[in-house]
Amino acid sequence: MEFSAQQIAQLLSGAIEGDKDVMVNNLSKIEEGAPKTLSFLSNPKYTPYIYTTDASVVIVNKSLVLDKPVKSTCTLIRVDNAYESFAKLLEMYNQVKGVKTGIEQPSFIHQTAKLGTDCYVGAFAYIGQNVKIGNNVKIYPNVYLGDNCTVGDNTSLFPGVKIYHDCKIGAYCIVHANTVIGSDGFGFAPNSQGETFAKVPQIGNVVIEDHVEIGSNSSIDRATMGSTILRKGVKLDNLVQIAHNVEIGENTVIAGLTGVAGSTKVGKNCMIAAQVGVVGHIRIADGVKIAGQSGVGNSIEKEGEIVQGSPAFNIGDYKRSYVLFRGLPKLNDKIHELTKKLNPK
Repeated sequence: MEFSAQQIAQLLSGAIEGDKDVMVNNLSKIEEGAPKTLSFLSNPKYTPYIYTTDASVVIVNKSLVLDKPVKSTCTLIRVDNAYESFAKLLEMYNQVKGVKTGIEQPSFIHQTAKLGTDCYVGAFAYIGQNVKIGNNVKIYPNVYLGDNCTVGDNTSLFPGVKIYHDCKIGAYCIVHANTVIGSDGFGFAPNSQGETFAKVPQIGNVVIEDHVEIGSNSSIDRATMGSTILRKGVKLDNLVQIAHNVEIGENTVIAGLTGVAGSTKVGKNCMIAAQVGVVGHIRIADGVKIAGQSGVGNSIEKEGEIVQGSPAFNIGDYKRSYVLFRGLPKLNDKIHELTKKLNPK
């Protein structure tokens, strides 16, 4: 599909500088721009490329001041926020590219399952008993939906996603490849002699609210009883582990290789960086930010707190402590030097 600069500008309510009729049929990074591609510039670090790019159309901020003219083959579209505008176009592009409907064969859909309108079911998908699927849902090949699951409107489940029985997925969700939702929580009880561990049945489920996105190869464990819950707008990166009975608050984002242990409650609008470990049965307040590779061993009660380290504590105190820590080898050498002077023998 091809679009003119004028069509794109109309979609974004932008102002054109250059040829309004120039056509684009692909996207590119500004430093790798090619003819007939659309790019954008928002990070000042990449400003020099605006003068050399071969992209036919570049979306830029209205505030951008040019030191010299761009190439005559490059048309600019000025908008309030270039990054947001380009993201909007990417979403439109993704929707057009991902339009799929119909049921591919071989696939299995239980006779009691109910599918909404305009759904897509890929080959080798399995949809179990009493499953309820909304409108415009995309179920890609090799997806498993266990008995009694529900999936809301406009949700996409990418190849290899496995959703165990009784779990609930909201509307406008995206679950990326090979993620598992509803596997058993890590529940084991030692016997009276402490010699073996007996499995504790995990009879709860997982509830994922609307507008949640989960990266690939993540695991969301079902609750022992009740529900493991991801609230509206939560975003999880790849390789994230959410244990049984955890609750993640609205619009919280969690980066890759992070694990949250059982029954912990994370507030809304939190930001948890990569490789963070959070122990079980604690509470993290709203708006908390946790730096990468931190270990959180106690509740964080103060809203908006920023923590770092293992064990994690206030980031300001952490940075001051780190300066002292880095100086310990020199301090140790100085102590030895003074000790020798005081005790020459």
